[in-house]
Amino acid sequence: MPRIARDLAILFTLGSVLAGCSGSPDTAGPDTPNSPSATSAMPPATTPAAPAGAQPRLAQDPGQLAQDLVADERALRDPSTPEPVLTQAARRQQVAYRAIGRHPEWDGIIRPRIPAELVAFYDHNVDARRQLAALAEPKDTLPAWRINPPVPAEVLLGAYREAEAASGVGWNVLAAINLIETHFGSVSGTSTAGAQGPMQFMPSTFAAYGLGGDINSPRDSIMAAGNYLAANDFASNPDHALFRYNNADAYVRAVSAYAAAMAADPAAFGMFHRWDVYYVSTAGDVLLPIGYAAESRIPVGEYLTAHPQ
Repeated sequence: MPRIARDLAILFTLGSVLAGCSGSPDTAGPDTPNSPSATSAMPPATTPAAPAGAQPRLAQDPGQLAQDLVADERALRDPSTPEPVLTQAARRQQVAYRAIGRHPEWDGIIRPRIPAELVAFYDHNVDARRQLAALAEPKDTLPAWRINPPVPAEVLLGAYREAEAASGVGWNVLAAINLIETHFGSVSGTSTAGAQGPMQFMPSTFAAYGLGGDINSPRDSIMAAGNYLAANDFASNPDHALFRYNNADAYVRAVSAYAAAMAADPAAFGMFHRWDVYYVSTAGDVLLPIGYAAESRIPVGEYLTAHPQ
């Protein structure tokens, strides 16, 4: 029976990446009214673009952080925003939600500054972030993984839609699982329990639901996830099916929150696809950039000395 594999539960992009189908990611400022920057579609000038391998820097004041987040949210939904700006806005957006998730005392400052049309998306992200954080166990070492570019968005969307047609499980639910488990296939590594592939299946479970496919294939693993959830009564009790995928109520809530965000907002999948991979360590959130590769676990202090963030 699938349950959380704790080494992957430290991640994410989702913030935190969890292992599915396995054996076992400041000071408060004054509460002032919205300023013009809160309604601008321009990315915030207060947070310059961060180079690859470095974490985006956020405003320390939660009121300013809220205004900057709104500007990034609007840039991410503006068809005229150039690709490099979209990427930087998505990276800041991700880090903002991670910070907000850690600071519930900011809620009364930040949430009132979120425009009505963005509140539902904001709430889904904060809820998902807090659910995943509750599952994370910070470690003093970084994982033996390789971080690759995510599988192209159009390839993933095609696989989600195919699996939805075959199983009845919504494409957005499959995408949310894929995001949480391995950030759309970016994380290559086997969990401590032995879970493998983009959707983190135990080989025995995949053998039962993968229909002869390849556990490391994005398409085959997504199809297997649809089959597994359908077999566990997703149609009539989706929470039960998701709980069977990973035995934690917080996991079910996180998947449901990200799935709801993607169902309601056509831009959400593209935003999440641009997010980075983070690992929750005893030294705080550590960005694992594309190209990160470790054959064995690395002391977090050693890594940060060589790769300051």
